[in-house]
Amino acid sequence: MHNPGNAAPDRAAAQERFADGAQYIAGRPTEGTSGRTHTVVDPATGAEILTYGLAGPDDVDAAVAAAREAFPGWAGATPGERSDALHRFAAVLADRAEDFARAESLQCGKPLKLTREFDVPGSVDNAAFFAGAARQLQGLSAGEYSGDHTSYVRREPIGVVGSIAPWNYPLQMAAWKILPAIAAGNTVVLKPAEITPLTSLMFAQAATAAGIPDGVVNIVSGTGREAGEHLVAHPDVAMTSFTGSTAVGKRVAELATATVKRLHLELGGKAPFLVFDDADLEAAVHGAVAGALINTGQDCTAATRAYVQRPLYEAFVEKTAALMDTVRIGDPFAPGTDLGPLVSRAQRDRVAGFVDRARSYARVVCGGEAPQGDLRHGAYYRPTLIADAAQDSEVVQSEIFGPVLVALPFDGDDEGIRLANDTPYGLAASAWSRDVYRANRATREIRAGCVWINDHIPIISEMPHGGHRASGFGKDMSAYSFEEYTQVKHVMFDNTAVAAKDWHRTVFGDR
Repeated sequence: MHNPGNAAPDRAAAQERFADGAQYIAGRPTEGTSGRTHTVVDPATGAEILTYGLAGPDDVDAAVAAAREAFPGWAGATPGERSDALHRFAAVLADRAEDFARAESLQCGKPLKLTREFDVPGSVDNAAFFAGAARQLQGLSAGEYSGDHTSYVRREPIGVVGSIAPWNYPLQMAAWKILPAIAAGNTVVLKPAEITPLTSLMFAQAATAAGIPDGVVNIVSGTGREAGEHLVAHPDVAMTSFTGSTAVGKRVAELATATVKRLHLELGGKAPFLVFDDADLEAAVHGAVAGALINTGQDCTAATRAYVQRPLYEAFVEKTAALMDTVRIGDPFAPGTDLGPLVSRAQRDRVAGFVDRARSYARVVCGGEAPQGDLRHGAYYRPTLIADAAQDSEVVQSEIFGPVLVALPFDGDDEGIRLANDTPYGLAASAWSRDVYRANRATREIRAGCVWINDHIPIISEMPHGGHRASGFGKDMSAYSFEEYTQVKHVMFDNTAVAAKDWHRTVFGDR
């Protein structure tokens, strides 16, 4: 049951904190100049949190100019200086953890226990990881031409990075995009989703509090069509990093091509959850429910397609539905809540459309409706299990992005792996088996950027996150992400002071 009063102090705090505007440029908050406004809404109640002026092209230009001006100084800082700044940044984030957790729950509808235990600690850990990584810009060296020359490779920052983040993990996406970029010496202009700008703005404010120079981290809160497209196409932006749908990712790639930008795309997912007949059924059921319902299913790595070998299939469907029915839906600020609302009523209606259309060709085992009573004013939707859909059906092939799991049976191992690979996506997957050889085959043959064995969802800062195929390319987190925000330069020294003359003689003869 939802008590709207629990969020009232947080709503008031958000209104006070962002009274000066939802843009953050050159270390200062400001209002957007597009002439249009947007209202951030609490998805749990429908109450208005904040109305702000949207960023337009002029705001993007100002943010890029600030980032460009800050770049030489920040890129010229020593790795140790950038590392020290990021350690301070991590400390500020940790000190403000509760504020971040409550703001993220308020704007996204996430249960507070999720933001406290996952979103915020993960972001603090990312900051600590990249503080260490800042000291690890390493190149290679080798002697050439019988010792006459020495070559080495420098890793250098790229310049201004234009990043676009989605609404499902606003704080973590700010961390994933900003931290590796600035650790490598770049400066950043981040455009959060216009419906969830609060924690991205707080993140930039924390950077300033940590002593990171003005202009290194900038936020422009605007629409994708106006602010986002202008940011991607901007000639002074050297790299674009985008997380979002595959359809929008294609548009981003098209715009970035015009100025030959470095491009990083983390796109959609439709993660298979492959259960072999020797799996621990109880563990798989609990893993499926947790993996499917994390963040109310609004997670590109969420378990969405459960392929279960036929001897376990009916028991899996029965037990999963029963466990889903125990999930507690309600006020994100209530301690007992397991599942909050979707991010908006529009997203709730989109999810409901998928389920309603599936009734004509599949079995809706549980859920499939919005709860009523005290929750009717929010964007809630019950955990839903759909069984027996065809492999080529909409709910199997398309990204639903809600608390919906689809279960299908398979027979032999070959069929299970083939079905797991049978969508355009390749972001994440899991396989459940007690047989190490079976599990190892799954890790080798499932085409995805991450394959869990007997688990689904956990990620760590040291390991890369990113997809294959229609799920994009490039990595977040880890040293792989850090390197993506650098460019390599070959430097060659003439060690003899006469080698150039010898080379000239070799090519052109004596002159």
